[in-house]
Amino acid sequence: MLFFKDLDLHNKRVFLRVDFNVPLDENGNITDDTRIKAVLPTLNHLSNHKAQVIIGSHLGRPKGKKDSKLSLKPVAQMLSSMLPQKITLAPDCIGKQVSQLKSHQKKQDIILLENLRFHPEEKQNDDEFARELAEDIDYYVNDAFAACHRSHASIVAITQFVKKAAAGFVVRQEMDYFQRIIEAPQRPYIAILGGAKVSDKIPVLKNLIKKADAILIGGAMSYTFFKAMKFEVGRSLVEEDKKDLSLELLKKAEDKGVKVFLPSDHVIAKEMKPGAEYKNITRFPIPNEYMGLDIGPETIKKYSKFINNAKTVFWNGPMGVFEIKEFSQGTAQIAKAVASSDTLSIVGGGDSVSALKKTGLEKKISHISTGGGASLELIANETLPGIKVLSEDI
Repeated sequence: MLFFKDLDLHNKRVFLRVDFNVPLDENGNITDDTRIKAVLPTLNHLSNHKAQVIIGSHLGRPKGKKDSKLSLKPVAQMLSSMLPQKITLAPDCIGKQVSQLKSHQKKQDIILLENLRFHPEEKQNDDEFARELAEDIDYYVNDAFAACHRSHASIVAITQFVKKAAAGFVVRQEMDYFQRIIEAPQRPYIAILGGAKVSDKIPVLKNLIKKADAILIGGAMSYTFFKAMKFEVGRSLVEEDKKDLSLELLKKAEDKGVKVFLPSDHVIAKEMKPGAEYKNITRFPIPNEYMGLDIGPETIKKYSKFINNAKTVFWNGPMGVFEIKEFSQGTAQIAKAVASSDTLSIVGGGDSVSALKKTGLEKKISHISTGGGASLELIANETLPGIKVLSEDI
């Protein structure tokens, strides 16, 4: 994988693919600028080396049509407040007006293309659309790790039409950490998987069974396993069509000598809402009118011991309904265990990161991934479409 710092960027026009898919409030204001700040080191390096930068990003799901609510205008305004360079928001991402902007672009000025997903061809990975994106471009730099699992035109097809395709700082850092647990993890290697559905984790579970020493399961997904094992789980969330697969996964893990642990106690309630009455149980059945909404203190203690003895930890998915105080302790305590352990710890995006930030412990984690879906697919497949197409090292 080629790193953009190894390129001669002087007076070169660079297409920088970023992930500015930021959250917006009802008035179109950005509520979290983390993804914008993450790209600033790459932008500063390009600017310091006199590159002319064209930025491409998606925002939301406009379904291939222009949608003023999903314009990158708020991003352009925020970027202007963060950088000394002039930031120009293009009216589109391809076409005559964009070509004219490129031809009049001054050194170190930055052009931010309008939302790539205003065109259906972006998600279709269309070659002609990619060719237009690459018009007058010398080098392509991908700093959008969270989108690298997508075979989209600005991620994959565009690399055919540039001289070199390289990784920016964000992608390089992500790959450096993930390769450490994919290629030669220090052992014991413990994986913690939570969240609602087994179906979201099938590919990553299959690969972790080949790699990890133990897998600790929490969240609602555990009840699909329990139901498959004939335990009564009340009104807990269960994927009925994934019960057989759950048993197959447990059998594969057993055959490989990988220990899979399910919660030994449960925080249950009749309602999933703030202020709901709840209780802890240590054995099945879960009463018909109750549902499991968090792991209990016994499970927390057991899982924490595994984490404390580990050399490598990968965590994706909360242990319960962490957004509600009454069902947040499992996730909070696991976060504390991971943060306090002397281990290489990687947390894989999405709800796991949100839960971690609630504890204020994110700075004690070795690496927090910027991409939930991308990190899971990388663990599952050991590469990503957007990584495969980057040029080899010089």
